[in-house]
Amino acid sequence: MPQHLAELSDAVELILQRVPGPLRVAAPLGIGKPHRLLNALYDRIERDPSRPLLLLTALSLDPPAPKGDGLEARFFKPFGARHFGEDFPRLRYVQALKADALPAHIQVEEFYMQSGALLHSRQMQRRYVSLNYTLAADGVAQRAPNVIVQKVARDPQARPGDPVRLSLSCNNDTTQDTLEAIARRGLPRPLLVAEVDPQLPWIGGTASVAETFFDVVIDPPGPYPALFALPRQPVSDTDYAIGLYASTLVRDGGTLQIGIGTLADALSHALVLRHTDNAAYRRVLHALDPELLHHPAVIESGGMAPFQVGLYGCSEMLNEGFRLLVQRGVIKRRVLDDAALMQRLADGSADAQDHARLQAEGEYLHGAFYLGSPEFYDWLRNLDHDQRRAIGMLRISQINQLYGGHEALERLQRVQARFFNSCMMATALGAAVSDGLDDGRVVSGVGGQHDFVSMAHALHDARSVLMLRAVRGEGERVESNLRWNYGHTTIARHLRDVFVDEYGIADLRAQSDEDCIIAMAGIADARFAAPLLEQAKAAGKLRRDFAAPAHWQRNAPQHLAQALAPFRRDGTLPDYPLGSDFTDTEQRLVRALTWLKASTGTRGGKLRTVARSVFSRTPADAIALRRMDLEAPRGIGEHLMARLLRLALAQTA
Repeated sequence: MPQHLAELSDAVELILQRVPGPLRVAAPLGIGKPHRLLNALYDRIERDPSRPLLLLTALSLDPPAPKGDGLEARFFKPFGARHFGEDFPRLRYVQALKADALPAHIQVEEFYMQSGALLHSRQMQRRYVSLNYTLAADGVAQRAPNVIVQKVARDPQARPGDPVRLSLSCNNDTTQDTLEAIARRGLPRPLLVAEVDPQLPWIGGTASVAETFFDVVIDPPGPYPALFALPRQPVSDTDYAIGLYASTLVRDGGTLQIGIGTLADALSHALVLRHTDNAAYRRVLHALDPELLHHPAVIESGGMAPFQVGLYGCSEMLNEGFRLLVQRGVIKRRVLDDAALMQRLADGSADAQDHARLQAEGEYLHGAFYLGSPEFYDWLRNLDHDQRRAIGMLRISQINQLYGGHEALERLQRVQARFFNSCMMATALGAAVSDGLDDGRVVSGVGGQHDFVSMAHALHDARSVLMLRAVRGEGERVESNLRWNYGHTTIARHLRDVFVDEYGIADLRAQSDEDCIIAMAGIADARFAAPLLEQAKAAGKLRRDFAAPAHWQRNAPQHLAQALAPFRRDGTLPDYPLGSDFTDTEQRLVRALTWLKASTGTRGGKLRTVARSVFSRTPADAIALRRMDLEAPRGIGEHLMARLLRLALAQTA
């Protein structure tokens, strides 16, 4: 039986007693990381250089902490206190990494970082480990960890006398795979330590383990800090256009994987719109591109009709979008871990008994970890019986690859798979830049992107779709994200498939280099298409007499805004399609601050905007100004902030 403890300090002392010498601690990514236990361990080790610590983990989540007293800080500080909680346990080692102040006897290695959060940390950049998600478990095993710590859930419906079980819940991704990789290497089994969190949703199935799986189980006293929750962000015109184009590449009866962020939110909303209000969906698409219905990729790989059979969700991460897709009846195609039955379904020979069993035992949503909003966590906590048994948390070796031992079954389950992921930049020849910069610094990590791109090529009818915004920056600083070349790539050009941005779809699979260049230039912002073509011609990759078609000039932000404006006004494309964590006043402020940031992105823009605010006679929005503590400004700085905010609120009303 595991040793039960109530105090974190006792758990730290027990770990130090049971594991002599240097500590090599593995912890899950995301919200499965036991923050309070890790902080207690860090505090103890920081003072004791005789006990070196190596922490092996990923995605160490840390709430934003804007500095100073500017508009951004005034907006975020009250929101952050409400959303994350005043007592949220910020990870001590992350704070040290951000300041490059990690003690010499403590090291942290991550294979995936919170996007951009550690870009300027020299210590973290040196210790980043570049791995596909499917290789992470073996990568950890190579370091011979002697402790694994994990946050777990108890079954709230367990009856007295039942065998005690714990759920890996949000992170069934790598723990069991890591233990098997350690055993294959002939290394001793590490000390397994569980921290129970009553707020963590219970997930059964293969995420459930006997209490004896762990050596130590900690039930720390309350109050319990809130689970880390990602604030849901507004979806822009650009993001909506990308999501709408991407949604036309999904085939009814297929399989869906999506990432996280506003592009995934836009895609999820577009799929729901396609299913629940198909007429409105088609009107939006026609406004974007009247010829989209005839696009070869849409004809060959997608569709625009509502979902009769529905989709099966199979994604390394479950997020807010999947909640909406389940609730609105898009995710509903069930699969079963029975290859013979799945084969009968595929060839049409399944009988009534097969279909009855599929409905009774089948699952329609699989993931390896989850991360989302408070509403998403509440949804998971309160699933009804049918939904709970239809959602399974699996190992990453099952989700992210075909070659984990059940290839035949997974091919039958993952028919017409569409793998949607985001990238920062793409080249005209089809390589993608998703995780890092050309100076070697890492923004986030490879994660599972390469896994899914490779799987799209391995499955007979699957497609990999990489979504990106055509440009970044504002005004004089705007740059194209479609490059001729870049000094770092995440996805090599020989794995090129489909790219989608706000101006359309570029299908590159099995196309010649020249055809790829034309397709990518065709979805570039009109300001950057000609230079891209000239670079291709100079390299001898594009015929000299090629001339850009006239309709490429429509690839402009103003045309996009004009096309979508009616649907933004009538609510077809709302700012927050998956719900909002902001109050109504905060939503107005988000729009205003977004406008203000774009308008002051250059020196000239800043001067013009300040001048407008000084001479503007816009009416005061007292509620918004009060929320920002600017209703009665004090001093020149606050008066200027108040005027800028009043102008921005008026411009975005």
